[in-house]
Amino acid sequence: MQATIVQAVNEALHGAMERDDRVVVFGEDVAESGGVFRATDELLEEFGSDRVVDTPLSEIAIVGGATGMAMYGYRPVVEIQFSGFLPPAFDQLVTNTSRIRWRTRGELTAPMVVRMPYGAGVRALEHHSESLEGAYAHIPGLKVAVPSTPADTKGLLTAAIRDPDPVLFMEPKRIYRSIREELPEGDHEVPLGEAAVRREGDAVTVVAWGAMMPPTLEAVDDSGIDAEVIDLRTISPMDTETVVESVKKTGRCVVVHEGPRTLGVGSELIARINDEALMYLEAPIERVTGFDTQVPLLSMEDFYLPHPPRILDGIERALTA
Repeated sequence: MQATIVQAVNEALHGAMERDDRVVVFGEDVAESGGVFRATDELLEEFGSDRVVDTPLSEIAIVGGATGMAMYGYRPVVEIQFSGFLPPAFDQLVTNTSRIRWRTRGELTAPMVVRMPYGAGVRALEHHSESLEGAYAHIPGLKVAVPSTPADTKGLLTAAIRDPDPVLFMEPKRIYRSIREELPEGDHEVPLGEAAVRREGDAVTVVAWGAMMPPTLEAVDDSGIDAEVIDLRTISPMDTETVVESVKKTGRCVVVHEGPRTLGVGSELIARINDEALMYLEAPIERVTGFDTQVPLLSMEDFYLPHPPRILDGIERALTA
């Protein structure tokens, strides 16, 4: 079926709940309303109020409750309405969720998924527009996945629900409904920790993920440059090998992300490339990123977000250095 990213989320949740009675869904407005973006639409009608539950407005209670349920056999999938609302639960993620396997020496773990729409570009307020995957990727024991296509959304979310450890699943709301593609039928899983090569090329490696994939592909396609485009898909664990092998082939690299530049995921990726492929580089690695400021309001977002002309400028700098 042709589906959007938000429909792929719904499809993955339906499939997981049909196959495994341990999978439960809860969060603010996910039951009666089907979620703020309707990603959980019709789950309540199909699976009932014991498995699809509206919660109080408390992110720390949502994540904390899911952690306890996961430790004792359930597979919770919880929704945080916007990524900017997750910081109140940061304590739970750092102190309990991510380290329960370590703390109990493997006797317990927390197989759960925290879903949240992230990123700018929909004219929302600042707490609705952040892209802080770098901060969450810094938590040992917590996996971070960021899909960019409907098929990968279904596959990665399925893998996240089955994973034995907690996964933060960041959904790019800017492209929730702007992309449609054929969804694989039935049980479809995309392994966590594996990047995808979206375009093959020999001139330069361009790495992006999530909502930055469409403008990156647009910049490459319109330019005619023989660029290899890699979709990282999982921030933690990060597929360094795919990126490094590409850089060894092209000798040049550009990293694109909408999060702040300083200490962003791009910095870590560049460090790994320098560790493993420094002698293959023919030019300094370029970064095209958001800025070290709060996401500006309304139309000013257009100046904050990397867009095709700015991405193309970065690629041309890498090619001419």
